[in-house]
Amino acid sequence: RLQLLDAQRRLGLGHLVAVHCVGELSQLRSECAAQVEHVKERVRALGAQLAQLTDAVHRDEVAKAQAALRIEQLEATIAEQFGIALDDLIAEYGPDVPLPPSALELQEYEQATERGEQVSPPAPMPFDRQTQERRAKRAEKDLATLGKVNPLALEEFAALEERYNFLATQLEDVKSARKDLLDVVAEVDARILQVFTEAYADVEREFVDVFAKLFPGGEGRLLLTDPSDMLTTGIEVEARPPGKKVKRLSLLSGGEKSLTAVALLVAIFRARPSPFYVMDEVEAALDDTNLRRLIGLFEQLREKSQLIVITHQKPTMEIADALYGVSMRGDGITQVISQRLRGENLAPVGAAS
Repeated sequence: RLQLLDAQRRLGLGHLVAVHCVGELSQLRSECAAQVEHVKERVRALGAQLAQLTDAVHRDEVAKAQAALRIEQLEATIAEQFGIALDDLIAEYGPDVPLPPSALELQEYEQATERGEQVSPPAPMPFDRQTQERRAKRAEKDLATLGKVNPLALEEFAALEERYNFLATQLEDVKSARKDLLDVVAEVDARILQVFTEAYADVEREFVDVFAKLFPGGEGRLLLTDPSDMLTTGIEVEARPPGKKVKRLSLLSGGEKSLTAVALLVAIFRARPSPFYVMDEVEAALDDTNLRRLIGLFEQLREKSQLIVITHQKPTMEIADALYGVSMRGDGITQVISQRLRGENLAPVGAAS
């Protein structure tokens, strides 16, 4: 029993020791976990800082590469446009070099000197970046307005000048030819105006006379549509047969229209005579009375000219000196025949099948 109590006592003490150890271990575990979280947080912060530093280094490298490329481009541009090395450019035009006076200041100084004023020449100015940037922009704008320098400008100018002189000579020749042509046109227009005016006056006079003979008691005349411009005017024919009040040709009968046209034709013949005239069926639409009147005009025309008339009218054939016609024989073969009505008969002129 004592042994059992002793064992129970030792077991109780061991339990207490174990509980105490578990507590200490739990506390130690909590402290270690807190330290681990703190370390993790520190690691995350350092990782973010490392990423920022890496990005910054990358940006700096990119900026450095861009700056190097920009420097190379500027060196190439300087060498191409100005033909000078970068060091010489900085030595002569760098920010440490004083700027010469502006063109306006030099102009004002020269003007004052010409006026006799005692003035000192303008002194160089210290470099100011903003001011020079504004001047550079204005200069670039003026340079862009001027355009690129063409080294072959003199040769091109000489070629263009030669071409211009050639074209100017050709233009003067064209102007001279145009003036000559206009003079010729003016002379022709004047001649046409004179000839037309004279011809119209003669035809108008003859038409009145011829119309009165073809239409006894009637009245006919010619009118100009635009008497103020004889070169473009038209001609209207007014015809009033006896017993009618109408004057427009569209209101006349077919025979009257035909006879009026013949009157105008004969008036032209009488105003400007010709050695011979050829007329084809001009009296086909005329009755016997008007035909006799027309034949009377033919009799007057034949006194000075020769008439060749194609007709089927017997009265017209009766006044002819000679007849030419085509006859068909019994065998169906046509034959051209001729007959002189005044004097001896003409021999046949030939035959055709």
